[in-house]
This record gives sequence, C-alpha cells and structure tokens, in this order.
Amino acid sequence: MQWYGFHIVLPLLIGYLLGSIPFGLLLTKAAGLGDIRSIGSGNIGATNVLRTGRKGLAAATLLLDALKGLAAVVICGAVGPLAAIAAAIGAVLGHMFPVWLSFKGGKGVATTLGVMWGLSWPVGAITCVAWLLLAALFRYSSLAALFGIVIGAIAAWILVDWRMAAAITALVPLVWVRHHANIRRLLDGTEPKIGQRKEGASPAA
Repeated sequence: MQWYGFHIVLPLLIGYLLGSIPFGLLLTKAAGLGDIRSIGSGNIGATNVLRTGRKGLAAATLLLDALKGLAAVVICGAVGPLAAIAAAIGAVLGHMFPVWLSFKGGKGVATTLGVMWGLSWPVGAITCVAWLLLAALFRYSSLAALFGIVIGAIAAWILVDWRMAAAITALVPLVWVRHHANIRRLLDGTEPKIGQRKEGASPAA
C-alpha cells in the first residue's frame, strides 16, 4: 500500500493540484479584464482568453496550461514511469475539474499536450505538428485539437512504452467528451472557424 501511494496516489494528487491552477482566469483578472468565465463561451482556456482581444494573454494561457502538465510529469517522473503516468492523468483532470472553481474547468487540450511532451517529446512534437497542420488546412481550432491528440495517441503506441501509450489514449475520450458542444456544431456546420468572431463559440483548450 505504501508503494501504491508513493507511485500512484501522491503523483496523481500532485498532478491534479498543478493542473487545477486556472491560469486563464488568473491572467485575465490580473490584467484587469474581469472574470473570463463571463466572456464568450465562459471557458477558462486560451481560445476564450483570445476573445478579450489580448493575444499575448491568450498565448501565455496556452503556454502555462501546457507547462503545468509538463511540470507535473517531470516532477513526478523522478520517482518512476508509473508516477509520471499518474501525474499526467491527474494534471488533465485537474484542469478539467479544478476544485477551486467548483470543478468547472477547461477542455484540457493544452494540458494534454503538455503531459504528452512530458511523457515523450516525440509524441508531443507529432501532436503539435498535426494540430498546426489540421488548423491550417481546415481552419477549425476544435477539429484540429481533437484529431491532433488522436494522431498523438496513435504515435504513442509506436514510440513509447505501452503503459504510457495507454495513458495518453485514455486522455483522448476525456478531451472529446469535454468538446461535445464543438463536435455537435462541427456536425451541424455551425462551428466558427479560426479568426471568425462569434459569441458563445467554445474554445479548444
């Protein structure tokens, strides 16, 4: 039980606490923009921060949301691979369901990308490239994010240990479920494209 707690439970908790830091909310409040949850889609991710017109804040949110996932994996990975995996899952869950915001958080793409980089930088790089290429090709942020992480999960089964690949794959349906409204709009043809301003559109992060 002591081994289980040290390698699984504690890293999961550390990852959760790091992942639950709501950088989008903190940055927008610090910039005097109020509560990001009252803007656009109400999400705390980078895409909604971008709706404030502050590209720098949006970029910082994206980077910090990814870095908290990366940090969780790197810190706990010092204990071992199982600890890194537990921290990765905890970080994404923390971002999606932060205790500080009544468990109402973001959609987890940036943090998932961060943990991918932490578990395997080639997988993280492949996911980033896929995300950027799909965004450039189809101009839908949500579509690019959703299929980018699927491509990353497929790459994980080729490039890393099966346990890490399984953990990365397990994050995919979590992110997809959080994007249910985006998926519905994509199917209906009403999802706004990148650069298209539309109130209420949900972000990919």
